[in-house]
Amino acid sequence: MDKKHHIAIYTTASIPWLTGTSINPLFRAAYLAKDGEQKVTLVIPWLPLKDQEHVFPSGVKFNSHLEQEKCVRQWLEERTGFASNFSIRFYPGKFSLDKRSILALGDITVIIPDDEADVAVLEEPEHLTWFHHGKRWKKKFRLVVGIVHTNYLEYVKRERNAVEAFFLKQINSWVVDLYCHKPRSDGIEKRMLFHRRFFLVILPRSDGLEKRYSSTSKCCNFLLWQVIRLSAATQDLPRSLVCNVHGVNPKFLQIGMKTIEKQQNDNQAFSKGVYYIGKMLWSKGYKELLRLLRDHQKELTGLEIDLYGSGEDSAQIEVAFKKLELTVRVHPARDHADPLFHKLRWTFNYGMKAVYDWKNAAAGCTFCEKHDLTGIINFSYKVLLNPSTTDVVCTTTAEALAMGKIVVCANHPSNEFFMQFQNCRTYDDGKGFVKATLKALADEPAPLADKQRHELSWEAATERFLKSAQLDVVPVKKTSKTSSKSFLSTSFSLTRKLEDASASVHFMGTGFLSSQPDEEQCKELGLAIPSKKKGFSSGRWI
Repeated sequence: MDKKHHIAIYTTASIPWLTGTSINPLFRAAYLAKDGEQKVTLVIPWLPLKDQEHVFPSGVKFNSHLEQEKCVRQWLEERTGFASNFSIRFYPGKFSLDKRSILALGDITVIIPDDEADVAVLEEPEHLTWFHHGKRWKKKFRLVVGIVHTNYLEYVKRERNAVEAFFLKQINSWVVDLYCHKPRSDGIEKRMLFHRRFFLVILPRSDGLEKRYSSTSKCCNFLLWQVIRLSAATQDLPRSLVCNVHGVNPKFLQIGMKTIEKQQNDNQAFSKGVYYIGKMLWSKGYKELLRLLRDHQKELTGLEIDLYGSGEDSAQIEVAFKKLELTVRVHPARDHADPLFHKLRWTFNYGMKAVYDWKNAAAGCTFCEKHDLTGIINFSYKVLLNPSTTDVVCTTTAEALAMGKIVVCANHPSNEFFMQFQNCRTYDDGKGFVKATLKALADEPAPLADKQRHELSWEAATERFLKSAQLDVVPVKKTSKTSSKSFLSTSFSLTRKLEDASASVHFMGTGFLSSQPDEEQCKELGLAIPSKKKGFSSGRWI
């Protein structure tokens, strides 16, 4: 008997689109499959050519899903340093200009054959199930776990209005409750009675007596939570657990190790540089950063800051920051692992400064032969300012900490995971921001301890995920049902019937809202071509 879990990870984006829901599920698949204890399949969207141009870098396109798979694996291997041993499958998708995101087409549960269906991990469960029209996830898979990445409510409040945010909140709670499993215990016989927001857990004791715990009791820690929220900055969904199950690209940890070596050898691992890196949208922290700098220019006299990013608001952001009395330089987007952030700076006696890739420096530089070099110093930005509060868990902050930098960020639920690190400095208001920034510039970053470095790694993130979803135990066959009190059986039966009725309503509604993949996409992915009938999919709802 095969005792391995077969984990299918469904996500809403894919490399080469460099977004959180393409990068983090990819790393999760790689590290879950690394030791061979799990069978892992990553299920990602396949877009037609006309949609690829909206999300992929300029000039990048794929004529077949095999070309994209090759790109995905190459990108991953360059960052992990090991060959991945998980499967990649594609589901048909389309890019929604209105929602600025990829939506699935048709019934994407069919991508995993029934005989392989075991555990499904839905990265962004609300996103994947808004328009899901097909077989019910909980009927198809033994276990369905959701991981909430995005604070959609905050974006809708900022970009639309509070009324739409209210309705979205109800819809998110509804679909996640429908399609992700409810709490259960593993290996412990139990019965639950749900009543409104309170549930009672009844456990048998060794002496034959039953012990009862309320939902607020610490004794309920054995419960399996099927919805994992990366931070408390996400929507508070029913029966969800807050746990950061993301890690950082291993390259950043390697950079951090080299930083420690520099600190130990010459104590000159950093310059006095301050920077912020992020997509140039006002909602990505630039509005907050501008306000903080503008209101406290006198206290921060002499501060120089570099901004790196590209986006729809780039021009407006550059104009606004140039009006400040402080020195603010705006640059195009760069990879956070770029040598620019952590390598060498050459200094000329004419006062000119240029940054080079460390490989070019090692090979010798003929570009500057007309100038006398006054010296070469180790160069790395020391402080990352990150005022953004729209991110659920800011990857940039994790990367900066991994590289050994000091991070100044808001005292906000999205940053709670990072507060365990000595180099994370938080603030509550403008005065706190000034104090934290000036102190960060005056201090030297504390070297990361081995335990802290592990906490940032994907190995630790994988451990947290397996523990949170209780997938760190060997799957067992379902035990035979035990007798229970009739009123409990009736309660569970009624709950199931209500859920079935609710799912039927969702299925019928999405029949008029969801779209089917076109013939070309189906042929490319080897899927059955859907019927032309409008309103309902060709697949039978089960």
